[in-house]
Amino acid sequence: MSHQTDRPPAAGISRAEVAHLARLARLAVTEAELDTFAGQLDVILQAVARVGEVAAGDIPPTSHAVPLTNVLREDEPIQCLPRDEALAGAPDTVEGRFRVPRILSDEEDPG
Repeated sequence: MSHQTDRPPAAGISRAEVAHLARLARLAVTEAELDTFAGQLDVILQAVARVGEVAAGDIPPTSHAVPLTNVLREDEPIQCLPRDEALAGAPDTVEGRFRVPRILSDEEDPG
């Protein structure tokens, strides 16, 4: 995938472009820093251009670097535990259900 720009790829980033970027980013940049940053940004842009030149057109996009496999077993229905066995370990039961302490009262709290 190539990226089109307004300037030829061999041209370096200019001081004016660095100053424009600095204004957009609301950065105060000195005249000396304009030259320094122009050189540094030019190196970065060349590196990005080299990455863009990689012939990756025949490589499909991936979401992970290594293939993933599902380690879970198949979801197959099985016979449920009979009610009597499920309730066998309960401390208290009533009418075929677990009996638990009441935590809400029948009366409304007047506030």
